[in-house]
Amino acid sequence: MDRFRTTFGTAKPVIAMVHLGALPGSPLHDAETGVEGIVEAAARDLDALMAAGVDAVMFGNENDRPYELQVDTASTATMAYVIGKLRDRITVPFGVNVLWDPMATVALAAATGAAFCREIFTGLYASDMGLWAPDAGRAMRYRDRLGRRDLLMLYNVSAEFADSLDRRPLADRARSAVFSSIPDAVLVSGAITGEAARMEDLEAVKAALPGTAVLANTGVRHETVADVFRIADGCVVGSSLKVDGHTWNAVDPARAADFMARVRAARGDA
Repeated sequence: MDRFRTTFGTAKPVIAMVHLGALPGSPLHDAETGVEGIVEAAARDLDALMAAGVDAVMFGNENDRPYELQVDTASTATMAYVIGKLRDRITVPFGVNVLWDPMATVALAAATGAAFCREIFTGLYASDMGLWAPDAGRAMRYRDRLGRRDLLMLYNVSAEFADSLDRRPLADRARSAVFSSIPDAVLVSGAITGEAARMEDLEAVKAALPGTAVLANTGVRHETVADVFRIADGCVVGSSLKVDGHTWNAVDPARAADFMARVRAARGDA
């Protein structure tokens, strides 16, 4: 867990999402505002999150619906362009996630100098996108071939929009993934974006992995963050920091600042 803590500068980081607008080629893309509109919206969200004091940010393409298991090259290229335009203003560690494509995620991380990446790297799922069978060995070897052995790999072990075809309990699957596929952290999710992971799932996975960072990946809210932090080693948060707590809205600076105040109290920060 040392690399994890060194990267984020705290034992229980808050990783805040910068949700990019729908990218070119996806059905919800706004051709009128174009790529520069995506850059401008991301810049506003990024600035608000950093001003609130989050420990890290992660760029993701959550609005590229319907989702794909192998994304168009243009999606990864556009995300790299957007991050490149914002790179000089980022003052915290940043990560990337290209939904739902581990190889594209690793490639984007390598291209942009990201400190970490998140994806579904292990398991077998029946999903909205069809049969889902990621390959952690291929993704991690790709990371190393790209010269990024330092890139932290955050494994989501309870995929949103999907059901695992591996019927072992979640804690057993998480423990197995740590042994077989050497993630730097394990993430526990709810059923869909913005929906909370079950506390009993967080508790079970953390009990099975006392020496591995375990984070709540979805649905952490102002009123639950203290309880989450009593169990988990941090969280990824997006929707709760938006206007009206809605995933597709812009970041609300006041909500983000209030969330981080609660986090500091929960962590006992000086």
